[in-house]
Amino acid sequence: MTAPRKRTRRSAKAAGARFERAIADYLAEHIDDRIDKRPKNGAKDRGDIGGVRLSPALRGGRIVVECKDSARTNLAGWAAEAENERGNDDAVAAVIVHKRHGVADPGQQWVTCTVDNFIALLTGERPQTEEDAEAEEWVQRMANLPDDQVRALLARGGWLQTDSEELTA
Repeated sequence: MTAPRKRTRRSAKAAGARFERAIADYLAEHIDDRIDKRPKNGAKDRGDIGGVRLSPALRGGRIVVECKDSARTNLAGWAAEAENERGNDDAVAAVIVHKRHGVADPGQQWVTCTVDNFIALLTGERPQTEEDAEAEEWVQRMANLPDDQVRALLARGGWLQTDSEELTA
């Protein structure tokens, strides 16, 4: 009997690509034939599978699907990655589809998400966080300021390049 071969980076990438393809094909068959594996986007990755959307009754928002075929579970890291990709895609929710050891059937793999993502999947809307509320309040305050004050604040924060000293004063 031979010892099992050690997984290399190349074999892990190939297994991951096969898993992504299997999940994309399964979702396309059972949900929408426009669902497909996404090309890699580098730093602005938007998930592994594209074309996944909420039903029209839930405003049809995009769903980021991050696939993982790994012997070790790393939910915290995967969730952070999926959430980053959700932001990159301006999607309503993100889910992680991860491989069950010894289970080949794509329909029997695990799906994990945060409670906020679960709420978004059920309602079509993300719950507003405290950070979101603060950002919305800031936008409202900025909208009520005169243009010259907005420019001065943006210049002071380094968001606006200007030659005029009076704007940054």
